This record gives sequence, structure tokens and C-alpha cells, in this order.
Amino acid sequence: MFERLERLPDDPILGLMAAFRADESRDKIDLGVGVYRNARGETPVLEAVRRAERVVLERQSTKTYVAPAGNAAFNQAMERLALGAGHPALAAGRVRTIQGVGGCGALRLGAELIHTAAPHSVVHVSSPTWANHVPLLGGCGLKLEPYPYYDAAAGRVRLEAMLQALDSLPVASVVLLHASCHNPTGADLSEEEWREVLAVVQRRRLLPFIDMAYQGLGAGVDADAFAVRLFASELPELLVAVSCSKNFGLYRERAGTLHILTESASRSEAALSQEVRIARRLYSMPPDHGAAIVSQILTDEALRDLWQREVGDMRERILGLRRELVRELNAACPSRDFSFIAAQRGMFSFLGVSPEQVRALRADHHVYMTEDSRINIAGLRSENLERFARSVAQVLRRSG
Repeated sequence: MFERLERLPDDPILGLMAAFRADESRDKIDLGVGVYRNARGETPVLEAVRRAERVVLERQSTKTYVAPAGNAAFNQAMERLALGAGHPALAAGRVRTIQGVGGCGALRLGAELIHTAAPHSVVHVSSPTWANHVPLLGGCGLKLEPYPYYDAAAGRVRLEAMLQALDSLPVASVVLLHASCHNPTGADLSEEEWREVLAVVQRRRLLPFIDMAYQGLGAGVDADAFAVRLFASELPELLVAVSCSKNFGLYRERAGTLHILTESASRSEAALSQEVRIARRLYSMPPDHGAAIVSQILTDEALRDLWQREVGDMRERILGLRRELVRELNAACPSRDFSFIAAQRGMFSFLGVSPEQVRALRADHHVYMTEDSRINIAGLRSENLERFARSVAQVLRRSG
């Protein structure tokens, strides 16, 4: 049976990880893998997570399955985190939540629900978007089409082009939106720009599918959820996929949620019943450990305060690195303006160099990033910023 299978090429990110590990240089810099790193280059376990985990382990009396919809306390806590306590949609009973296997699992659950409701739907995604959006959403049979989003030359959102494209979509089209910390560009919409997008969504009766993977790492826990809360207040239907990987540091625990908002409690209940059936077919029951940790943090005032301080420290470190990086790059490359990096948010930005220059940075300077020049800002440290900037300057001079 299996003799006809051919070996597939490595996933680009996984291949980059392997190449970095094999590099014996002590000066190597990893800007490819999308995980947060602290000033020591470590992806830490948050203190709030350590304390919550101890409580969970002390209180836990069984390892039996949770329900297919997941940990109910976690789901409710995540609803309040995403929408804000007292949101009108929550008060009206219009929101239902299913636990996903990480943010990726939440995205796939949303895609499967769309496919169940309307199999011929097209999901319109930003150009560019996170590479894994394509297999996660397209893998269930949905077609994907791009809409304009990023102006690479200016390092900002192409708002007018985006609005025009969305305004030309067929009624009831699905639009995938990044709540904050856009991956891979770091270029976010302002609150006023989100209101302009909302007006188009309402006019064309589009279904927004919002991916919120970095809540708290952009402008703040509440600020980063602005679009989610606005859209949930003004629209009859909305899907929101949320990840706990980055802001809780629970990468390997695979904790996330899909929030489903419809016109009424009964319709939301019907949608959740479909999601439970979908989850049962895909993986049967979700993991609980990460969800239990997050639930403990969000329902314990002291732990929640500690977590918010730690998220704030992560955010400020990234913002500080962005400012330092711009200073070093502008000093090393005075003929080129990198100031857009300081104006962006979250872990990622496009450096704006060619694939050939990316390969030269890797081969000659041991600097690793994806072929499209996406860099993980959190992979930098104060002690290697200057060397990174010099490396970029040398590659640009040689190819210029």
C-alpha cells in the first residue's frame, strides 16, 4: 500500500529550524521560528503558569476525558477575555465556544463549520497572510482567495485597496481578518480603520472570521481585542479563533478556542452542536492540561494580575527591540529607511529584502529568517542587534 508514497519536502519553517540547529556557529541568530524569546534567548514558562499549574495538579482528581466541547470553565473564561466581561453578545446568550487543539485547531474547526454550512464558500485572506492559514482552511475543501493588505514599499496597510476589494465581494463571503499583531507583516489597522472595515462588512453582509493569536502582545490585552469586541457588538454572525500559545507561553499544551456568534441563542446552540460533531470526527476529545492552567489564571485575581504584568513585560520588550532595531539598521544602512518596523506591532515584521539576500544572510552571516524576509523581532537580543544590522548592511551593499 505505502510503496507509492513519495517523500514530501520539509515544511519551510521546520526545515529552517533544522538548519539552525545544525549550524555550529556560536553567533547564529534565529529569527524564523515564531515563538517569543526573552533577553536570554529562552522561551520561558511564565510564573503565572507555574503557579497555576501547581494548583491544577494539587486539585486534579482524575484524568478522564473532558467533553468534546472542552473545558467549560476555560471556554467561559476565554469568552470574557476575548469579548470583555459584560459584552452585550454574552449577555444575550448569542455566543457559544468550543475548545480547540491550539489556535490552529480552532481555525480548522471554524473552517469545517463554514464548509458544513456552505461547502462552496470562498475564504478571502489578506495578502500576505500566515502561511499555515492556507492548509488549515483549505484542507477541508474551502477555496481561498487573497485581498490586498500590505504595502511592502511603505511598510503599512493598503487600506483603500483593502476596502475596495472587500466592497466588491459577493454577499455573504467569508473574510479572514487578523485581530492584531498581523502575521507576517506586523502592520495593524487603527481603531478608526477597523470601523471602516466594519462598515463594508455590514454593507456586503460578509462573515468575518477573526484570528486572534497574540492578544496582549501588540497594544494591550483589551486594545488588541478591539476589532473582536466591535464586530461582536454590531454584527449578527462572527467567528473568532483564539490561541493561548503566545500570550500564555503554552505552545506545546495546544490550548485555544473558537467562539461562534450568531443572531440568537438557539442558532448559536445549533452551530455548537455541529462543531461538537466535527470535533468528534477529527480528534474526539481535546487535551485539558493547558486549558485548566489558563482557566486557573483567568479566574484567580492574583494570578490574572501577575499574568497581565508578564504579558506587559513581553510586549514592552518587543516594542523596545523594535525601536533599537530601527536605530541600528538606520545607522548601518543610512540610505534605506527602516522606521516602519518601529510603527508595527507584535512579534513579526518583513525586513524587505529579497529571497537571494535572505539566503546570503543565512549562508554568510548565520542569520535565519523565512524566504519572504519575515523576522521574529523577539528572536533578537540587545547584544546581537548591532551584528544583525551590520550583516544586513553588508548583504545589501554586495547585492546593490
